[in-house]
Amino acid sequence: MTEAPATHPHSTTRTIVHVLRHGEVHNPKGILYGRLPGFKLSVTGQSQAKSVADALAGHDITHVVASPLLRAQETAAPIAAAHGLTIVEDENLIEAGNEFEGLRVAVGDGALRRPRHWWKLRDPFTPSWGEPYLQIAHRMLAAVNAARVAAVGHEAVCVSHQLPVWTLRRFLQGDRLWHDPRNRQCGLASLTSLVYEGDQLVDLVYSEPAGASDPRISGA
Repeated sequence: MTEAPATHPHSTTRTIVHVLRHGEVHNPKGILYGRLPGFKLSVTGQSQAKSVADALAGHDITHVVASPLLRAQETAAPIAAAHGLTIVEDENLIEAGNEFEGLRVAVGDGALRRPRHWWKLRDPFTPSWGEPYLQIAHRMLAAVNAARVAAVGHEAVCVSHQLPVWTLRRFLQGDRLWHDPRNRQCGLASLTSLVYEGDQLVDLVYSEPAGASDPRISGA
């Protein structure tokens, strides 16, 4: 595991934006909760958020911003508290829109077994069942750029969700945006740290300060 980078003590232009996926969510019914309100962190998720806060305690964090959804706000809270900051809310960090929101969508289970839903799966490249990948990438980049400007010369934390974080990473790496969800490198409470020199992205570092997790597990 690679640790999140720290800013160079003599640099006035190096800025790091840590894009953080929220911790595990309490979801006993196993539904795809998407943008539905009220889904909070599980006990494990709360511990994961604390682990990330501990890992970033010695970092020069001057700005903490999060998706408006409860699980992201709860993940951001211990980090903001540790650095004496107020959480800024940014709609651009919100979970991706999805036509299956509120339904069970595990393989061989729930909505995917019902023919009336199959039409939604016709185009995996846009995708047809949810918010376009390119739209997700653009709004996430806008959020990161806003955080970079707010924390210029220091470090910022942006708390978001698995698909938006992974889409942003693929966009920045020049990879195609459609992908196999089983292969995402974006564990619960993981950090995708973007290192900038001025306006230029010079490095991308992935780390899992709360430990590894399977991208397919519930609680995403």
